[in-house]
Amino acid sequence: MVRLSIGNGNSAMSSAIDPPLTVSPSQRNLARGLNRLVSSNLLAQSAEQLGLAAAPIVAVFAFGAGPGETGLLQTAQTLPFLLLAIPVGILADRTSRRELMVFAEALRAFSLLAILVLALAGLLTLPLLALLGFIGASGTVAYSIAAPSLVPAMVDPEGLAGANRRLELARSFAFAAGPALGGALVGSIGAAPAFGIATALSGYAVTLLLGIPEPARPTLPPRHWGHDLTEGTRFLFRNRLLRPVLMTAVVFNISFVMMQAIYVPYAVEKLALSSASVGLTLAAYGVGMVLGALIASRLAKFIPFGAMIAIGPIAGVASALAMVLTVWFPSVALAGLSFFLIGAGPVLWTISTTTLRQTVTPGALLGRVSAVTLMATWGTRPLGAAIGAVIGASYGAETCLTIAACGFIVQAAIILTSPTVRLERQPEANAA
Repeated sequence: MVRLSIGNGNSAMSSAIDPPLTVSPSQRNLARGLNRLVSSNLLAQSAEQLGLAAAPIVAVFAFGAGPGETGLLQTAQTLPFLLLAIPVGILADRTSRRELMVFAEALRAFSLLAILVLALAGLLTLPLLALLGFIGASGTVAYSIAAPSLVPAMVDPEGLAGANRRLELARSFAFAAGPALGGALVGSIGAAPAFGIATALSGYAVTLLLGIPEPARPTLPPRHWGHDLTEGTRFLFRNRLLRPVLMTAVVFNISFVMMQAIYVPYAVEKLALSSASVGLTLAAYGVGMVLGALIASRLAKFIPFGAMIAIGPIAGVASALAMVLTVWFPSVALAGLSFFLIGAGPVLWTISTTTLRQTVTPGALLGRVSAVTLMATWGTRPLGAAIGAVIGASYGAETCLTIAACGFIVQAAIILTSPTVRLERQPEANAA
């Protein structure tokens, strides 16, 4: 297999990779393919963030939804991570990952287009918004599993961190622009333009994915899906470096979605924010992600690999405390700071832990290990959303924020007491 070595240096998202004149045509194709993957990731994530930002704002302002209803909407938008991650992961190890990503993004484009048509026809309802959010998120699941499984086939191990930084930088730009644009569009000219732009971005992402070359890989022997699942799960839970990462991510995601599920009605009712202001505070999340992704390579030169992993959970605690402070000091600045911190720190976590998983996991298992990780982390988001909906509706948003902050403290304690944070450098590829 021919792969592209891009090194560990910092490379801007928009810069093209110029391979040396001595590289083979296949290496050039992989270089162009990586650029297309990064660009498609930017467009796909932008489409997703536009839709995710617009949906709860539409629910609150058009349908009068409260914390309970927005929590249930969040549940519908995250439930596919729980239900579909495992079958998609098994599929990713046995079929073309590029084709899987094309299908996934096309599914998201369809869901966004359906919302657009219903909104223009005046037929959009809260249940339909939730159903189509579920369909769109199903595409997100497949894309999220296939993309990191494809990257190691395109770059050498020493280039993984650089490739992951580029992908995260693209995602960060989407998180920065999507919520602000979604809030501004919905607040000024309605929901349809937001979903129309999202549909166009998602459709263009599909065309970019079609042009990505996928290196050939060995065909796995026919086996029962249960054996495939057990093999991937056993590796993940027996690995002393990946296991605490998984446990930390589970608690982090439950806590984060609890806070996120009740935020829009809390911001509107308690902080007296407009739809545009809500979008701007949510955009601070993306701004933090962009900054984190931009400084990741420089930080990596000065601090150990394990310390990079620890930054995310610590930033999560700081973010939760900032949000809790808004209970006593209602402030758009504090809310924005909370989302900025939850973006800046965890993006370093995502880059580092994705690189860790890609290096210590054999290639034949990567799809399944990624799927189990996604299911156990993002798959717990419906649980966090449901908990947030129940607590928010029964005891108020303030109580929900306090309980979420306790969860953030727990997740930080898990990773800080693990051997993972004591890693001085990136492990060798496929090390046990």
